Amino acid sequence: MAHEVATSDEPVLLGEEIDHVRLITLNRPRQLNVISSNTVSLLAENLEKWEKDDKAELVIIKGSGRAFSAGGDLKMFYDGRKSKDSCLEVVYRMYWLCHHIHTHKKTQVALVHGISMGGGASLMVPMKFSVVTEKTVFSTPEASIGFHTDCGFSYMHSHLPGHLGEFLALTGARLNGKELVAAGLATHFVPLEKLSDLEKRLISLNSGDANAVKAAIEEFSVKVQPDEESVLNKQSIIDECFSKDTVAEIINSFEAEAKKEGNGWIGPVLKGLKRSSPTGLRITLRSIREGRKQTLAEALKKEFRLTINILRSTISEDVYEGIRALTIDKDNAPKWNPPTLDEVDDEKIDLVFEPFAEDLELKIQENEKFRWDGKYENSPYPSLN
Repeated sequence: MAHEVATSDEPVLLGEEIDHVRLITLNRPRQLNVISSNTVSLLAENLEKWEKDDKAELVIIKGSGRAFSAGGDLKMFYDGRKSKDSCLEVVYRMYWLCHHIHTHKKTQVALVHGISMGGGASLMVPMKFSVVTEKTVFSTPEASIGFHTDCGFSYMHSHLPGHLGEFLALTGARLNGKELVAAGLATHFVPLEKLSDLEKRLISLNSGDANAVKAAIEEFSVKVQPDEESVLNKQSIIDECFSKDTVAEIINSFEAEAKKEGNGWIGPVLKGLKRSSPTGLRITLRSIREGRKQTLAEALKKEFRLTINILRSTISEDVYEGIRALTIDKDNAPKWNPPTLDEVDDEKIDLVFEPFAEDLELKIQENEKFRWDGKYENSPYPSLN
């Protein structure tokens, strides 16, 4: 979820058709390429059109300026808080888009320079090829503001090595380009100075043949290893702490590790974890754990329920308080309700995971033939039809 809203009259997205190549540029650099409702619609429209176009073979997506995409538009959700259903349309569309990106038939390449967070990272990780640089910064910080790890990341994080997924989801820890490749969240590392040349090479390739695209990327990519101080070299500690059954036990275990010699890196991470919304943390941990046993479609349907229930303040107003503290008043002093983990009611957590009535569920199917058609004909929300 991004921190700013796009206000310019410039197009939020540029779509180019170059013979057999299709190029998408996220075009709100001053707003870190925030994903607005218009961005979602245009992304889906282009991807659907190109998937049906026999001439289109290769789809490339990139960001403009110093960001790939900082995620969803927080201010849009905050402004819609008084009418809790005002954001349902864009939420429904975004989850359709997430499923569509994962199952798209054409070869897709993400060229990821700069910030790639939350929903923005959902335009990177699922791609056949995701290219990162030394300037790439990734995180999924949603739990810290009373939200949850969304846009397919309860599925993607749950399939990372050990309990790295819980660590990333609960702490919002950042990974750099080297770490993304090492963790399997990106496929290739290309130095920033070569990224533009790679883009030109891919366009000149004029083909969606996966082997040819891979070979072209590898002409520019370099082998990388995480730096010595990387959290990926702390996997044993992460697995020990973040395998615990509850958030409270995770924090207690992490505190114990922080006291040991050589574990100074834990202090800042632990401080952020303790500042986060107790409700957001509880929901996020359960969602990641469920993701391990779910298909992608099941995880997306679950995340859709969580998103709608959180935006409707079904059990808590924390998400709006988190957005207020972070981006509206910018006092960084949220007042969570309830304020502590032990005050978060188990039955209330159960409530936000409860399935909706069948006609209100996200309508996606397991088989890959099911595609976005731009008509939302299966949506339960009238404004989408």
